[in-house]
Amino acid sequence: MKKTAKFYHENEEAREKKNEYQKKYNKKKDQVKKRVELNRFNREKGTYGNGDDKDASHLNGIIIFEKASRNRARREKSRLKGSKRK
Repeated sequence: MKKTAKFYHENEEAREKKNEYQKKYNKKKDQVKKRVELNRFNREKGTYGNGDDKDASHLNGIIIFEKASRNRARREKSRLKGSKRK
């Protein structure tokens, strides 16, 4: 288990706080629109829920399939020390 997962597993109060924030964030109109668009793309391609470890994701203004780990890791790079992305 990685550090963050372990932290939230051991700290119920912090986990609840994070989950409350995530609920609010995922209800935002722009997030819902983005999620709907990606799900629609995935269903049209016939790959929704097939367990292929691929995510439909936005990259440079287009929708592509890429490994789930790579798609989800891209966000984390902006949090690294010295990153120019904010």
